[in-house]
Amino acid sequence: MVQMGSGNGSESQKTPPSVSLLAGAIAGGVEAASTYPFEFAKTRVQLREKKGVPTPRNPFKVVTQVLRDEGVRAIYKGCSSLVVGSLAKDGVRFLSYDTIKQSFSDPETGTLSPGRNMLAGMCSGIVASITAVTPTERIKTALIDDARNARRFHSAPHCVRTIYAESGFLGLYAGFVGTTLKQAGATSFRMGTYNILKDYENVREIPQTTATNFANGSVAGIVTTYATQPFDTIKTRSQSAEGASTVEAFKSIIDDYGVKGLWRGTTMRLGRTVFSGGILFTVYEEAVAVLNPLFAKAKSA
Repeated sequence: MVQMGSGNGSESQKTPPSVSLLAGAIAGGVEAASTYPFEFAKTRVQLREKKGVPTPRNPFKVVTQVLRDEGVRAIYKGCSSLVVGSLAKDGVRFLSYDTIKQSFSDPETGTLSPGRNMLAGMCSGIVASITAVTPTERIKTALIDDARNARRFHSAPHCVRTIYAESGFLGLYAGFVGTTLKQAGATSFRMGTYNILKDYENVREIPQTTATNFANGSVAGIVTTYATQPFDTIKTRSQSAEGASTVEAFKSIIDDYGVKGLWRGTTMRLGRTVFSGGILFTVYEEAVAVLNPLFAKAKSA
C-alpha cells in the first residue's frame, strides 16, 4: 500500500504527479457523491432561516423535512457542482501537497516534521481554493439557498450565467477569503493529522490496512471540523444566493446567533467529515495502488 504524504519521503516519491492528480480526483468524486446529503443539511442550517420556519439542527430531520416538502431531487441540489469541484479540488490538493512537501522535506532524510507537514497542507489548501474550490462552492451554496427562496436558478450552468451577468467574474469568487481560510486550515489539519497518525503507527509497526486508513481519515476529519468550522460558517453566508462580503457574513452570524453561531452546522459537518475523511484517504490509497503499476507499465512500454 502506498503511503500518501507520510513522513517518509522516499515512500511518497514512488507516486508520480500524474497518479497523485488522478487518484486524488477519483477519491474526491467518490467522497463528495457519497456524503452529499450531510453537506446539504449542513449548508441549509448555516444559511439564514426563513421567518417563522426554523431549521432543525438534527441532520436527519433536515433531510426528512426537505424530502417531505420538496422531494428527493431537492436533497441533491448543488451536488453536481460539488462533485465537479471535488474532482478538481482533491486532484489539485493531493498533487500540490505531494509537490510542496518535497520542498519542505529534510534534504538528507527526506522526512517532514509535523509542523512542516501541516504547513505543506496549508499551502496546498490555498492552491485548491484559488483553482477550484471557491467558484464551485459558490455555485453549490447559491443553488441550495435559491431552492428554498426565489428559485431563480434552473440548473448549475444557469446559476453560473446569472451570477456572471449580475456580478461579473468576481461574483463566482464571493466568499473567497472565508473559503481560502477554511481550505488552508482544513487541508493543513486533515493532511497533518492523517500523516502524524501514520508516522505514529509506522514507528510501532501497526499494519496499514484499509480499516486503519479509514480510521485515520475519520480522526483527521473530526479534528479538521472543530478547528475550521467558523471559517466554513462564514464562507456559507458569504456564498448565499444574494452574496455578502466576509465582514458582512461574520457580522450577520454574530447578530443572529452570537459567537456560538460560528460553530452552527458542526453536527451536520461532523456527520459528513467522519465518513468523508475515511472514504477520501481509503479510496486515494487504493487508487494509487492500482494506478502506480499501470502508469509504470505504460512508461516502460
